[in-house]
Amino acid sequence: MMRTTDHTLRSRLVRQGGMQGLRRGLLACAASATVLVAAAGSLGLSVAAQAKEVSPSVYAPISPERMSDAMKVLGSDAFEGRAPGSPGEAKTVAWLIEQYKQIGLEPAGENGGWTQRVPLQHTRVGKPDLLQVVFAKNTLKLEQVQDVYFTTARGVDRLTIRNAPLVFVGYGVHAPERGWDDFKGVDLKGKISVFLINDPDFDAKPDEAVAGKFGGRAMTYYGRWTYKYEEAARRGAIGALIVHDTPGAAYGWSTVIAPGGESFDIAQSGEAQPVLMQGWISTPAATKLFAQAGLDLPALRVQARQASFKPVTLPTARFSLDVPVEVSHLESQNVLGKLTGSKHPDETVMFGAHWDAFGMSKDAQGQTVIRHGAIDDGSGVAGVLEIARAFKAGPRPERTVMFASWTAEERGLLGSAWYAAHPMAPLEKTAANFTMDVLQMAGPSRNVFMVGAGQDTVQDDIAAAAEKQGRVMLPEAMPERGAFYRADHLPFARAGVPVAALMDMAGYPDLLNGGVPAGRKWLQDYMACYHQACDAWSPDWDVRGAAEDVALLYTVGRSLAFSQNWPQWKAGSEFAAIRAKSAAVRGGQ
Repeated sequence: MMRTTDHTLRSRLVRQGGMQGLRRGLLACAASATVLVAAAGSLGLSVAAQAKEVSPSVYAPISPERMSDAMKVLGSDAFEGRAPGSPGEAKTVAWLIEQYKQIGLEPAGENGGWTQRVPLQHTRVGKPDLLQVVFAKNTLKLEQVQDVYFTTARGVDRLTIRNAPLVFVGYGVHAPERGWDDFKGVDLKGKISVFLINDPDFDAKPDEAVAGKFGGRAMTYYGRWTYKYEEAARRGAIGALIVHDTPGAAYGWSTVIAPGGESFDIAQSGEAQPVLMQGWISTPAATKLFAQAGLDLPALRVQARQASFKPVTLPTARFSLDVPVEVSHLESQNVLGKLTGSKHPDETVMFGAHWDAFGMSKDAQGQTVIRHGAIDDGSGVAGVLEIARAFKAGPRPERTVMFASWTAEERGLLGSAWYAAHPMAPLEKTAANFTMDVLQMAGPSRNVFMVGAGQDTVQDDIAAAAEKQGRVMLPEAMPERGAFYRADHLPFARAGVPVAALMDMAGYPDLLNGGVPAGRKWLQDYMACYHQACDAWSPDWDVRGAAEDVALLYTVGRSLAFSQNWPQWKAGSEFAAIRAKSAAVRGGQ
């Protein structure tokens, strides 16, 4: 579905508007062609080289300068990387509340306050006393961080697994609607399930039967690591290991180990409990493990792309782990402000971004680092504040407009998921959720990318607003990253609320200064800092590109806030049926 809707959106954008449509079509074609060309030399942007061709009216009333100031504060050492439950959280929440007050918002949290409590369980695994796989004639010792990376979301003070069999389940996908079942009734109770990352067709060649069955390079939720862990838990596995590879995961091993052995979750019990151990195994370590079991992992990767694939137990292999776990329970905070609607206060338009980052942790060399999160997602929070200022400066909206700063996104979208389960405004009457997560700092651009393009009519409205900016909206260029399933709009989509998310790592910006090659360099440089200490504020940033994107969401959200329009999911969207169940409360829409 994703591939078809992306093509449809691109075609529609190119067809519209005579010469303007032709210009946009040429821009799209030029961008696609340039993406194939390697970036030549160093195209870094200095303050002196920043593009001056764009008028401030394109991003008005959003202020790039204020956005930069906000990111500088949030990304400073004083905020210690903004980890939930840390001193950095207390500073962050207090700063956000002060910003909301200065803007003139009303509290939208619990009991008339600014926050919504989010109860979290925090675990951190220590140094393993035992981590090995025993075979009939030898033992393979494994090293945490170097070979595997595991955590636990269970509230146990010791993580102990003794001689558990390992079962390779391919991609671990159970999708009856696509005629796919990797499990074939295998018993996983008490065993370690070993998965491949992404979807069964991710590496498929065009002539393979599976090609396109899961959208090709566009990741579905079946490809996400969260789905793999959930499926392992549903089937009674005691642990789950995902074989890491950078293309399939869309990030390197350094990102996998970034949390430093800690995990956050909302405490579960009974059947909803997660697997006892969840983690990753590097491709070199997995290849060695399979080889010692007499199996060829590269050959099994190919077999896993066939619908006839059956799980493979690693002969004689027994996995053991014994490691202490620190467990604590804490309350983190979503920060919520609003402007109550003048005519329809029970109807809501929402803007959100996550305030949390990875805090302080150890890097691969054992050094303490602060993972500042200036762009991820200080940029989104800065955008929310700017949109709030813009609404406050104008006439009071007819619908209530809510401004959310979420906790624990980096730990599994926990803050937004908690809100979706415990909403402070009815989700049935939430017209749309707009999410900003990672905005680009390389200057004005000719394009903007939409993750999950073709899902709902809000995205069409953003495409039209981009047109008025003189820009073109394109489907995400790297759908294999599964960005639609990786940000705080997802819990709202699952609840049926139409969503739109801007994530500027969804494609290469076609910059006014340097075109796609410069945009490619910016994104490649940023991805080297993704979830790392070097995601830190810089005075050399050109924040006008981010401001253009924020202005898009403000324009569309403002239109909704002064209307009675109800955005709709497109036919075929997996979320349309959920929204349809509550149509009566919206007058049948």
